Amino acid sequence: TNQPRGFDCLGCAWGETPEAGRVDFCENGVKAVAWETTRDLVDAAFFARHSVDALRQRDGHWLESQGRLAQPMHLAPGASHYRPISWEDAYALIASHLRALPDPNQALFYTSGRTSNEAAFLYQLMVRLYGTNNFPDCSNMCHEASGVALSETLGVGKGTVRMEDFELTDAIFVIGQNPGTNHPRMLATLADAAKRGATIVAVNPLRERGLQRFANPQKPRDMLLASSSAISRHYLTPRLGGDMALIRGMAKYLFAWDAQRRRKYQPALLDDVFIGAHTQGIDAYRAQVEATDWAQIIEQSGLARDDIELAARIYAGNERVIITWAMGLTQHQHSVATIQEISNLLLLRGNIGRPGAGACPVRGHSNVQGDRTMGINEAPDAAFLDRLGAVFGFEPPRAPGHNTVQAIQAMERGDARVFIAMGGNFAAATPDTARTERALQGCALTVQISTKLNRSHLMTGREALILPCLGRSDRDRQASGEQFITVEDSMSMVHASQGVVAPASAELRSEPAIVAGMAQALLGDRPVDWGWYIADYDRIRDAIAAVLPAFADFNARVRRPRGFYLGNSAARREWHTAGGRARFMAHPLPAQLPRQRAQAHSDQPLLTLQTLRSHDQYNTTVYGMDDRYRGIYGQRRVLMMNPADIAAHGLQDGDLVDIHSINDDAIARSVHGFRVVAYDTPSGCCAAYYPETNALVALDSCGDRSFTPASKAVVVRVVKAAEDAGRETEDAGRKGDAR
Repeated sequence: TNQPRGFDCLGCAWGETPEAGRVDFCENGVKAVAWETTRDLVDAAFFARHSVDALRQRDGHWLESQGRLAQPMHLAPGASHYRPISWEDAYALIASHLRALPDPNQALFYTSGRTSNEAAFLYQLMVRLYGTNNFPDCSNMCHEASGVALSETLGVGKGTVRMEDFELTDAIFVIGQNPGTNHPRMLATLADAAKRGATIVAVNPLRERGLQRFANPQKPRDMLLASSSAISRHYLTPRLGGDMALIRGMAKYLFAWDAQRRRKYQPALLDDVFIGAHTQGIDAYRAQVEATDWAQIIEQSGLARDDIELAARIYAGNERVIITWAMGLTQHQHSVATIQEISNLLLLRGNIGRPGAGACPVRGHSNVQGDRTMGINEAPDAAFLDRLGAVFGFEPPRAPGHNTVQAIQAMERGDARVFIAMGGNFAAATPDTARTERALQGCALTVQISTKLNRSHLMTGREALILPCLGRSDRDRQASGEQFITVEDSMSMVHASQGVVAPASAELRSEPAIVAGMAQALLGDRPVDWGWYIADYDRIRDAIAAVLPAFADFNARVRRPRGFYLGNSAARREWHTAGGRARFMAHPLPAQLPRQRAQAHSDQPLLTLQTLRSHDQYNTTVYGMDDRYRGIYGQRRVLMMNPADIAAHGLQDGDLVDIHSINDDAIARSVHGFRVVAYDTPSGCCAAYYPETNALVALDSCGDRSFTPASKAVVVRVVKAAEDAGRETEDAGRKGDAR
């Protein structure tokens, strides 16, 4: 796993260490590989035993634990069971549905971050030849805000750091993320930096154990002696949604201290040379910062002013600073503004394009960034479309397509009739569970290209297909021999991934082969011989190199042991922005956070809920019922609350509660039978696992300009539940799992 001539872990997108010969995997990666390489099969006999209605009563953990999907399956209109179908008939059925649509924009083509560069490139080519840019994508639900924010400020929607920068940095701010659960290999990087003397500041509303100390499973001494390394020297716990106020307060201190120095004719604190040569908009930003009142900063952040000053002094006192973040920042209404506030802070001291410094959004799935590079984008830039059209001799569609939220809305309206998913678990991963499931069931055809059975296979259109694909760890043999695919990590490194395990079933096909089969049935040989591409994936990579200049000489460069770096214009201090310079963006703080607005109209105490993963899951895949980093065992329907809030609600640790979300649309959304767990989080904030609580997230509650669901800012009312925690839940229309 994560070694030359091996396969890229199907878990997170954290970069590979440049250290030669280092074992580079984590506990969650081992779980993911074991989960994928099971020999248990979900085949025709399984579907003959279980109707779709019966399977809907099962939870996601049970569904995925049944084994690998073994053969193509078809749910005919009105049928109760999936039945086998040949690959050729499945492709023909897809093509007939797509051709029958009066407008290509009535079809939706979803992509999961697990998809390889080769599959994603062929997928977007097929879809644009068909005539639409409808690419709802898992990026829309996680780091879309990062892409929007950084594209405007730095001219590139990716992080500016490389793994080597963590070896050079003086300080790291880890904001709104929990590496111990979401990308555990990052903890080894942070531990190494801390041992070297870098100051690490954790900023997280939950006090996470993994951000405080870490025992490296790749170091036997750590494990045998039960020793661990300190991670964060300082730990700040702002209110949910209060990160922008914290960063604004740090900037306010920087401007004030810089002015004091200048009055005393001391060296400036701000990087005047960098600011003058490379940026625009600092005067408007300075005015916005100075106009921000400290009372608003303190109230919104939930932090003491001394804590904000401490963070500012650490930032100001170190020459090279990395700021890294994940969904704790991106899943808010004001997420774009928050990330641009981080960019502002980095620009003030020239911490972009400097070794050991920069912006580092940490992606989830191992190729979610690569999919976007390959053109999986509902709003592609004109230059990409120009090159694609020139290479393949057609005029690509130019009108923006649907992102994930818009795709669900289009299905609801009846404006989208065919839904095809390249991996993922759309029904479970998306917000507003009941609404999303109804939208899927309104389609004429739903197609799921998957390795394991999940909830999305059961929320079917009038007709449905399950197409089983090879996993990342499976050998992929085509006409020219065994193939490898490529992926891009969070640091813009592209490297090869080659499976080593015999496929679980002879019926499995690779994702590129499945895309080619659909394209051949739909488009014939226009504009290429799709089967010719599949015979040798080098041919796909040659096509990628022809369209994307950064991939020049792709096949030679990716065969290097650790692949190659795509480069980053902002890291070179080249600014592809409006105005040709890095941009300071002057946003006011939100007038009020969502709970404040809602509380003004309620006489009952309200909380802000964030949805998150347990340590025993990866995205919607649940490996088990334990979350040992948080001391929670044998259960998932839990609500982590501040002890003072528990008492204020007349509850006790261990009580069962119902959770009701408060949304502007006034639609009732509730989940039932959650057990209260006292936890160290700011008063007014609480947390629970997804996908169980996705039902509380309103579809229309999403980020400004990013459309990312505001899953870290759900206003809820908590009430004591009846003792029967197993009664039917309103959120999913099925019996709750009271475990």
